[in-house]
Amino acid sequence: MTIMFKNRLYTSLLLSTLMLLTIPVKAQQVTISNNLLYDATLTPNLRVGLRLAPHWSMGVTAGYRPWPTDDHKEKKWKHLLVSPDVRYWTDSVNVHHFFGVNLIYAHFNIANVKFPFGLYKGFRNERRQGDLGALGAYYGYSWPLGRHWNIEALIGAAVGYTKYNRYECGQCGSKIGESRKWFVIPQAALNIVFNIPGRPKKDVTPVEPFQPVVQTEPALPTEPELPVVEETVKERPIDVLVRENPVLSHISEYKAYDRSQVVRRDPHAMFVYFKQSEVKIRPEWHNNQQVLDRIIEVIQKMQADGEGQICKIQIVGMASFDGPEKLNESIAKQRAWALKRHVQEILPIGDDQFDMAYGGEGWTDFRDQLEEVIAGGDEKSAELRQVIDIIDNEPNLTRREQKIKKLNSGRTYKYIRDHHLGEQRNSG
Repeated sequence: MTIMFKNRLYTSLLLSTLMLLTIPVKAQQVTISNNLLYDATLTPNLRVGLRLAPHWSMGVTAGYRPWPTDDHKEKKWKHLLVSPDVRYWTDSVNVHHFFGVNLIYAHFNIANVKFPFGLYKGFRNERRQGDLGALGAYYGYSWPLGRHWNIEALIGAAVGYTKYNRYECGQCGSKIGESRKWFVIPQAALNIVFNIPGRPKKDVTPVEPFQPVVQTEPALPTEPELPVVEETVKERPIDVLVRENPVLSHISEYKAYDRSQVVRRDPHAMFVYFKQSEVKIRPEWHNNQQVLDRIIEVIQKMQADGEGQICKIQIVGMASFDGPEKLNESIAKQRAWALKRHVQEILPIGDDQFDMAYGGEGWTDFRDQLEEVIAGGDEKSAELRQVIDIIDNEPNLTRREQKIKKLNSGRTYKYIRDHHLGEQRNSG
């Protein structure tokens, strides 16, 4: 018997696989893989994967074993399998641990096959032809092997239902009955994965050492000297990119954020601002939309540059001091993650490239801000100087907040709340 694809269900399943291949996607979002364990059963197979979000991907696996093509053979194991799946990656897509669920459909024509471990004994003495469907779950791990290649292994199980016809032998057409049953099947794969277009190249260009210029007294010329033309050093594109975008720094300048130290606001950082107690980014608030567009633009330019690569994206979330300290720390953390999610929804950047810092209440930044407005001749300069004295002399943050709120019968706090505290509710 040969498998004929007259049924509309078979056709639609094959078309769904082909459609996935034609979906236009961004860079670093497509994988093509082959299951080596499935190959061992002499079944050609292919999986096409697609990145959906920073931690989510989907894919379709197809396998087709058409032989033996001679229907008179007693032993046969013909089948078509299609299996769409969804995966959740704990780190980032195509990196390390993942969990998945999948649907399985197969049409089979099997006779006189001895499966390992005593599985499916009914196939040993008769031919069975039919269909099955199953729902499975699995765990896996993926090892990156370079820019384009991964090796991934997975193991799991599936529960399904099958309906098939039974025949006396592998080549005869004498039907002896029909059967339906529930079943449990194991799942395992050892995939070799090809990433399209691959991870960014690393900058391995050696840095030439500085050569000092030694000047000597010129000899007396015997002929008129030609004018000296100074050689100009051509500026590299990456140097221009860094100069025009001060938010970019060389990795040698990287320092982890430490709340225990006095950390001043980076004047070159880009900030988005939040309403009081909110952790949701509102593009219409302040000039957030322009800043968000600028952040994406700078990252895209850096990704497109051939001389460097992004090593770390440092995001610090902050909160104003009004409210309980623990609550403000939580708000600051969620604001940092909100900006990270926004970037990852647009660009394929893994979690390992982010340095997430939670500044909590921005006391140091707030004090610097007060110094600036006092230097600028703010009408409440005298009262703001009193606030700075409280910040400098009261180490307990709860009592510090209470003293500021009671200062001048609450008038000073009301002024800074309405005019200055909004600057501390940010993620940058």
